[in-house]
Amino acid sequence: MFNQIKIFIITIQVFTFTLFPINLYALDKNSGESIFKNHCAGCHINGSNIIRRSKNLKISSLKRNGIETPEAIARIAKEGIGIMNGYDEVLKENEDQIVANWIWEQSQKAWVQE
Repeated sequence: MFNQIKIFIITIQVFTFTLFPINLYALDKNSGESIFKNHCAGCHINGSNIIRRSKNLKISSLKRNGIETPEAIARIAKEGIGIMNGYDEVLKENEDQIVANWIWEQSQKAWVQE
């Protein structure tokens, strides 16, 4: 009986996600913005840098500083760089990648909000 209930529940979940897929990108996008606001925006307001202006999150600065992928941003979020400490102990699993993807997307749009 218990196995039949488990199979029924799994079947319902599969059916539900097939008919009503969750937009995981949208969840990550919202999470990325939230993570950024909680941990990064204090120094990187709208992609700028209040400590060292040349170390901002604009696409031209990122590329000039050899940061050319979201993975590079995620690594910095975890490990830190220069005088910026890493947030490895603060960020939950995959949050470094989520916020990095969000930052990369914002840099592509020149930090202009829609």
